[in-house]
Amino acid sequence: MGVLMSKKQSVEKVQKVSVVVSAFKDGLKDRPPPARRPEAAEAPVEAEDKPPEPVAPQEEDNKPGASSSQPPPRDECKVNQEAWSRLRDGKGVEPEELERANQLTPPAFVRPKRDSDDDQPIEIPLEKQEQPVNDEICEICEVWTAEDLYPCRVCTRVFHDGCLREMGYLHSDTLEDLTETAHTATGWSCYYCDNVNLLLTEEEMYSLMETFKQCKIIPESCLVSDEFLHYKHFVSRQLFEKQLSDEQEEEVLGQFSALDHEKKGSIEWADFLYHESLLVLQKFRSENSLIRLLTAKEKDRTRATFLGLDRDKDGLITGTEVRKAQHTWFRKHTKESQSCNVSISHVGPISESSPASSGSGKSRDKALLSTEQDDSRQVNWQEFLKESVVYILAARPNSAAIHLRPPL
Repeated sequence: MGVLMSKKQSVEKVQKVSVVVSAFKDGLKDRPPPARRPEAAEAPVEAEDKPPEPVAPQEEDNKPGASSSQPPPRDECKVNQEAWSRLRDGKGVEPEELERANQLTPPAFVRPKRDSDDDQPIEIPLEKQEQPVNDEICEICEVWTAEDLYPCRVCTRVFHDGCLREMGYLHSDTLEDLTETAHTATGWSCYYCDNVNLLLTEEEMYSLMETFKQCKIIPESCLVSDEFLHYKHFVSRQLFEKQLSDEQEEEVLGQFSALDHEKKGSIEWADFLYHESLLVLQKFRSENSLIRLLTAKEKDRTRATFLGLDRDKDGLITGTEVRKAQHTWFRKHTKESQSCNVSISHVGPISESSPASSGSGKSRDKALLSTEQDDSRQVNWQEFLKESVVYILAARPNSAAIHLRPPL
């Protein structure tokens, strides 16, 4: 009997425990489920519903782009971090210390498109000084540094010399020009502004290249005077259906001499291309369209030039002064003149009493002006800007060549 009672008590205890467990389970069902990661929740279902498909090892290895998702080796990351730290310090990067394909990419030059109002008159006030501020970070690496940034005299971009060398835009023979002129009144043009051919639209560039092909001009080659003259004869026949006159031939040879600044008997391809690009701009663009191409720095320099010529401050200068400004627009300062503590613009005439005026420069200007007839017409600011805009653009390249020689 005692044994039977103990079994009965055991059964009752089990029943009570079962009731408690059931109530606990019912309580868990009423509570909201805990937050779980979607991948973890769905993984078992996918594993039950659809077994993973086996992938052949050869197909995985040959799959294009499979290795691109893998992180770079630790040593490569360390080298890149050291290179970027040097850039942040403004010291630049040597070509062997940075892989161009992985870090720096050359800019994509997109040729401009003309707007519908491109030929409409545009007012550039004489009294307003724009005073543009240079950028604070390098155009190439986009890293800020407090020093060792070289500004462009045409636009507001700044550059590290190491970044320019890495991208192939700065060579040993041009490094000295950059370091000596970038922070002076002469200034230095960046690779955007130095290449005036980039001002041409797709249609204008196509027209120029077709002329080169018809005249059998080989790109990247130097031209001697006979080839340059033959090319000009071809263009004259194509445009005007006549040969150049003797006077025009003299002008062509004079332009060749202006492009051959080292007097080697040949002109470089870049100088020839810039010269022809400027002629295309003159042919297809109105003066209002060309004025729209000027940067804020160029406008400020042109204002300074006009105000320097307007001695009586009546807002008018003579036609002779306009031509003198155009002829001296391309003056390249010597090292001695750069060291002088004078405020002088890269563009615009240099007075004979200025310490930046060299003896050879003065004699050349006198020879040019002595052959000209006196032009006493009165020219205001807007007219001066229209007559000089193409010569302002022609002064952009760093080359010492005169890419567009004004007529006498």
